[in-house]
Amino acid sequence: MLQIRCKNNNMTKSFPEGTSLLDVYQEFANDIHLPYPVVSAKVNNASQGLKFRLYQNRDVEFMDARGGSGHRVYVRSLCFVMYKATQDTFPGSKLFIEHTISRGYYCNFKKKGGEPLADGDVERISQRMQEIVSLDMPFRRNEATTEEAIRVFSERGFTDKVKLLETCGQIYTDYYTLGDTADYYYGPLVPSAGYLKVWALEPYHDGMLLRVPDWNNPNILAEKVDMPKTYEMFAEKTRWDIIMRLSNAGDVNRAVLKGHGSELIQVSEALQEKKIVQIAEEIDCRFHQEENPIRLVLITGPSSSGKTTFCKRLSIQLLACGLRPLSFSTDDYFVNRVDTPKLPTGDYDFDNIEAVDYHLMEEHLTRLMKGERVEVPEYNFVTGKREWNGKKLKMTNDSVLIIEGIHALNPLLTQQIDNALKFRIYISALTSISLDDHNWIPVRDNRLLRRIIRDYNKGAFTAQQTIAHWPNVCDAEDKWIFPYQETADAMFNSALNIEFAVLRTHAELILATVPKNCPEYAEAHRLLKFIRYFIPVSDKEIPPTSIMREFVGGSSFKY
Repeated sequence: MLQIRCKNNNMTKSFPEGTSLLDVYQEFANDIHLPYPVVSAKVNNASQGLKFRLYQNRDVEFMDARGGSGHRVYVRSLCFVMYKATQDTFPGSKLFIEHTISRGYYCNFKKKGGEPLADGDVERISQRMQEIVSLDMPFRRNEATTEEAIRVFSERGFTDKVKLLETCGQIYTDYYTLGDTADYYYGPLVPSAGYLKVWALEPYHDGMLLRVPDWNNPNILAEKVDMPKTYEMFAEKTRWDIIMRLSNAGDVNRAVLKGHGSELIQVSEALQEKKIVQIAEEIDCRFHQEENPIRLVLITGPSSSGKTTFCKRLSIQLLACGLRPLSFSTDDYFVNRVDTPKLPTGDYDFDNIEAVDYHLMEEHLTRLMKGERVEVPEYNFVTGKREWNGKKLKMTNDSVLIIEGIHALNPLLTQQIDNALKFRIYISALTSISLDDHNWIPVRDNRLLRRIIRDYNKGAFTAQQTIAHWPNVCDAEDKWIFPYQETADAMFNSALNIEFAVLRTHAELILATVPKNCPEYAEAHRLLKFIRYFIPVSDKEIPPTSIMREFVGGSSFKY
């Protein structure tokens, strides 16, 4: 008999070998008080589906669809239902689940002959999805040799999955079936389609938007948010993928195996530099317009987007345009640490707008734009105090102010300054590659890996500490950054197509330091699992001015 400890209630019970997690849950159910239905579990802090069978003593924690691993299991399962519905409704069609947007998932769809969606097509797919859910079709996991899995997907024309499995180096592969439809997912699914009660599918631009449960309340749909500028930034990313002839991890791996890793880095960097030049030239053009010339450039983006390096590279291009950029960070206007707001946990809330003396900052910006000489502060992060070290700035006729920070687009920071004089830039690392057509890599995973590597290399935080703090970072982004991203005049994608191959060489050993007996292991395990799909590439070809250098080290810029 096995001894299974349920972490939800700290109770231990005996079970026969081979007992499924679903059976374990049913035994513990009366003593587990989760507000929403259980969809998955963590076994020794690693995410598993409820059909997973136990053969050794284990700690088990059951999860509902709120946030984290439970939410991912739910959405992943829903994507499989959507894929089966497209195949049942339009045999031979192609579905591409590309990225998150508008609090849902954007999907590109092409019929067998390459025809796009027509009126009524999305409704037909949605109706078939509802039929599958109503029938409570079971998801079946199949363990096979990778050679056998490649054969299965090759017969079905899944070249994306074939390329991934041929290059990832795995001996065995799990794939799933739903009825007579086969698919591959790099994480577990719910036991059956009947678990998926909350969802919607609707037309979105030239594709479809799969709407999913709210992150905090899975009984309701996440509120849809219109994001036309962000959609265009993703469309630009797709155009870059076409230029580089890369659409998924298998393409990257094959290119690396053929010795094209250096070329991929060079082209990715060139595309980013081209975009920075375009932004600089637009600022220059608007700086020289007769009415309301641009004098203030505001740069924001979520954590680990590469804001600091982007700011420095943009300054260089503005200099090349003949302008004189003056830059500083909103971080220098932090209030003294003793005056910093706190989270409910008692920790300092450094991401709160009230952690910044925005009244003083706006006063300084206003005076600078009037031509006054202003002494600006410098924040000492060791002492937690704002210091006045004699740093003085004064704008000249050819000067432009550049302000970088997570609150740069918040209207509170510059509400007394005419909007016509501002140029707003939003930067983020939009994951530039997917594992295959149905397995996207979340945007936040890209930035989390960057942050883990940077924190560890600087000796600031361990990987476990960075992962533990990440939910607070994400909550702050939702509150203080994302509401203002659509006000940007320009958007910049800081991710490279080959980035995960480069990050693997740094992240693998760092993530392996996270102990298995801590809650953060689940996230470290998940990140390790997907990053190992990429063949590692050395960072020696990454130029010293690259945004990547802000995280892996070796930058020629001073931070």
